[in-house]
Amino acid sequence: LRAQVLDEADRLLEQGSADFSADLELILGAVPARRQTLLFSATLTGTLCQLRALAANSPFCWEAPAPVRTVEGLEQRYLLVPEALKDAYLVHLVQSFQDQHEDWAIIIFTKTCKDCQVLNMMLRKFSFPSVALHSMMKQKQRFAALAKFKSSIFKILIATDVAARGLDIPAVQVVINHNTPGLPKIYIHRVGRTARAGRKGMAITLVTQYDIHLVHAIEEEIKLQLPEFSVEEQLVLDILTQVNVTRRECEIVS
Repeated sequence: LRAQVLDEADRLLEQGSADFSADLELILGAVPARRQTLLFSATLTGTLCQLRALAANSPFCWEAPAPVRTVEGLEQRYLLVPEALKDAYLVHLVQSFQDQHEDWAIIIFTKTCKDCQVLNMMLRKFSFPSVALHSMMKQKQRFAALAKFKSSIFKILIATDVAARGLDIPAVQVVINHNTPGLPKIYIHRVGRTARAGRKGMAITLVTQYDIHLVHAIEEEIKLQLPEFSVEEQLVLDILTQVNVTRRECEIVS
């Protein structure tokens, strides 16, 4: 072994829910000490900067300029929703897109594995063709879920940020952020799942009264002010009770 390659290095080295420390220690203990190590990352994090400073041999670093953070073919909108109505707005959005464009593929990003699982169960109870993808699933289950989405067996993928990077699925028409990402770079990775390979796409972010500052940070990063997505609130209120009851039923089961 002459070279070792670590892709998505910022994710591999970060601490938290996705901690790869044990896996990296196992791998590094099995490869020769004399080798070339190459790390690739879409973002330069504090951890990577520290690693560069601590390297015994002067490392070669190359950064590609990235003046454009989101592509021109991507239509980006926000939807201001009360926290208590978020799920009802989501169901209404999905129903609207399904009614207008039955063949469209939709990715819904959410914050936690539990939310991902519950939302998938909830949408299925509303007869939407959805499948979940999150880090608590076994690798075999993830591959199976992704294959079903890519082959259009399921038109809706509900995922945590495990699917925000590394997935090349050109034909995704809509990305819906069920939660406003806490970091602009996460937003950029998420919405980058649509409008790929020269195609057009739409990204809608559900923004609650607690998320306004997060939207401002995103807008500052992408150098673009997000226009509001218009929804008739009465249509959401009409399904609110049914959505809330269904959500509670799914939370009990999960």
